[in-house]
Amino acid sequence: MKVAIMGAGLSGLSCAITLERLGVSPTIFEKRSMVGDRFINGEAMFSIIDRPIKDNLSYISKNYNINLNATDKVTKLFIHSQKEVASINGKIGYTNIRGRHEDSYERQLEKQIKSKINFNSTYDYEDLCKDYDYVVLATGDGEYASRLGNYKCDLTCTIKGATVQGNFITSSPHVWFNYDILPKGYTWLIPFSDNEANLSIAYPDYPDNIKLDINSMWEKFYSLVCRDLGEDLTITDNFEITRYMMGICNKPKINNTYFVGNCFGSISPGLGFGQLTSILTGVYSAYDICGIGDYEELTKHLFEDYNHSIVFRRFMENLTDEQLDFHIKNLNNNIIGMISDRLCSNSCGIDILKLSTPIMRLWNYYKSKGSI
Repeated sequence: MKVAIMGAGLSGLSCAITLERLGVSPTIFEKRSMVGDRFINGEAMFSIIDRPIKDNLSYISKNYNINLNATDKVTKLFIHSQKEVASINGKIGYTNIRGRHEDSYERQLEKQIKSKINFNSTYDYEDLCKDYDYVVLATGDGEYASRLGNYKCDLTCTIKGATVQGNFITSSPHVWFNYDILPKGYTWLIPFSDNEANLSIAYPDYPDNIKLDINSMWEKFYSLVCRDLGEDLTITDNFEITRYMMGICNKPKINNTYFVGNCFGSISPGLGFGQLTSILTGVYSAYDICGIGDYEELTKHLFEDYNHSIVFRRFMENLTDEQLDFHIKNLNNNIIGMISDRLCSNSCGIDILKLSTPIMRLWNYYKSKGSI
C-alpha cells in the first residue's frame, strides 16, 4: 500500500502518526524547507467550540495517542467591546505556538513520526495520483479542493498580525470586538511566553470592507490594545494574509483522495481556530485507508460543527457595537458570569453552539429582512 501525504502540517502529520501506528509507512511531501516554515503565531483551543469533547488535548492523547504540550491552560479570557470589558474564568482551553518556533505544535508532531518528509517538494497532486494508491491532501488551505470543484467558500478574510513584546500572562488571552474600527471583524492577543504574544486582526472581505485601509485599521487597533493593556508593545515580526478562503469541502473523500485540515475546511468561521478538526481529519483519513473506519461517517460531526460555527459568525456580524457592549457588560453580572464560566469550562460537555444555533439562525433571518 502506497500512501502520499501532501503537506506536513497538523493534519498531514497526524495522519502520518496514525498510519505508522497501524503499520503503514507513508511518504510525506512538503513544499517548504522545514516543518512549521511560516511566521510564528499564537493560537488557542477552546473546548466550547468542539463539544461534546471536553478537554481537547486529553481527548486526542487518550484516544489517538497524539501528545501535544500547550503553552498554558487558559484560565481567564478577556473579552473587550467598544466600551466594556469582561472575562470568562476557569479552565476553558489552551494556548499554543504555531510556525517556526521549536515548541510549535507542528514541530512537536514531527518528533512523533518516523516517515521521511520530502522537503522543497515540487510534486503536484496530479503526479501523486499516478504513483500512489492513496493521496491525502493536507496543503493548509482550500486551494486544491476548490481547484477540484470540491469546496464551498462562505467568505474570504484578510488577516494582519505581529509578534509583540511586552508583559503577558500566558493563561490569559484577549479578544476585541470593535466594529467602528474593524467592521464585522475581531482582534486576538494570544501570549506564547511571558514577554511575547501574537496580536492579529481579522475581518471579512465584504464590499464595504475592501474599501478600507488595512494599515489604518491596524494602527488604530494596535493603539487600542496598547491602551487597554497599559503598556507600549514592541513589534518584532509581522505577517499579512489577504483573501484567505473560509469554507468547507463538499465531499471529504473523492475516490482515493482525502481532504484533510484546511483542505477539508478545518477553520471555524466563528472564532478563527480549527486545530482539533485538523488533527481529527488526519486521524480519520488514516483510519479509512487502513479499513478501520469510514471517513465520510467519521467526519459528519465536523460538518455539523462547521455549520453551527458559520451561523455563529453571521450572528456576531449582525450585532452592533451597542449590542456587543450590552452582552459583554452582562458577563460582569455575578449570576450570568457564573453561568458563563461553567458553560465554557472544560468540565462541561453541553454543546452550546448546537443548542443556540436555531435562535441565532432566527436572529440572522430577521436581520436580513430588516425586521430587527
